[in-house]
Amino acid sequence: MSGTGKETWFHKKGTHFNPPNIIRYADDFVILHENKAVVQRCREIISEWLAGIGLELKPEKTRLTHTFNPELSEDGKAGFDFLGHHIQQHPAGKYRSNTNPQGTILGFNTLITPSAKASKVHTEELGRIITKHRSSPQAALIKDLNPIIRGWSSFYSNSDAQGVGELSKQDYLLYLKLRRWAKRRCGNSKDGHVKYWDSINGNNWVFATREGKANSFRLLSHSGYGSSSTSYVKVKGDKSPYDGDLIYWSSRLGTHPQMPNRKAKLLKQQKGRCPWCGLSFQDWDVLEVDHIIPKALSGLDEYKNLQLLHRHCHDEKTALDLKEVRKKDHTKFQELLSRFWEKFNWEWVNDIPNFISRAVRKSDMTNGQHIE
Repeated sequence: MSGTGKETWFHKKGTHFNPPNIIRYADDFVILHENKAVVQRCREIISEWLAGIGLELKPEKTRLTHTFNPELSEDGKAGFDFLGHHIQQHPAGKYRSNTNPQGTILGFNTLITPSAKASKVHTEELGRIITKHRSSPQAALIKDLNPIIRGWSSFYSNSDAQGVGELSKQDYLLYLKLRRWAKRRCGNSKDGHVKYWDSINGNNWVFATREGKANSFRLLSHSGYGSSSTSYVKVKGDKSPYDGDLIYWSSRLGTHPQMPNRKAKLLKQQKGRCPWCGLSFQDWDVLEVDHIIPKALSGLDEYKNLQLLHRHCHDEKTALDLKEVRKKDHTKFQELLSRFWEKFNWEWVNDIPNFISRAVRKSDMTNGQHIE
């Protein structure tokens, strides 16, 4: 196909059209195009190609659909399911509608949500685990439910599941199943709530053990993870996991086999930028981990107190931190010396402090510590 619209030996003038978009994962694929005839022709070409290798399109999984207008779909339903997601365009007013790159109002919003089948399978899986643990301790039930909740919610982290209320819906359906589980064990719902639900950090409906307030074993929630289809950033066209660009892939994935875990996580948190100078890290830069609040000033060695800086940026920050450390040490020594003088009666004699009560050893002034 000609991208310029010019006539060639294989492309006649006046028949130009944009090439279709093809998205494939393993043996599942989607073909997108604004012209229905193009999609139909693609299906014919694919069927002919598959026949040559002894395969065919499965009729139950192959459908021609419109993402916005249901009347243009073969089965009268707009949108389609792909890899557990449902993609569909919904009408929207001019103040809520999406716009194209030229700023034109499209009149619709594209929503990517968990498919009805995927949501049903997840709900049934949670119910199966709860049924399995009818007579098990609460901790054992939570231990089996948490990985399922974490995995399902993370899978849809780049969708609109939170915006359409699907995550809250899953939490509510899970609560109903757990309430029935508690009622079966306690005889009534009220006693079940008192025994198995607790108040933690202002949330009065946390399914958690009561073995200890500080170390209680709690159930994760779907809505606690959140999701957004607009926060996902596409991989650059010239990037590959095997190109050796540690900075790009560490800042994108938060992990890389050739990058220390701490640096990789900080790169992802900082989105590949140095918070001191504001510039993006490059593959040839020397990166160093810095404590935002120095340990000498009571800073903790935890991720929220760590940042990744260029080596020269780290040197600049360290120079400023040392000034603060020296001020603190000097102030601390002055306070220590002042408390020492207050313990004794003394007077100035020829600009020399003369103790009246008793002689004081040097070690008493510093409590046995060496101070320079």
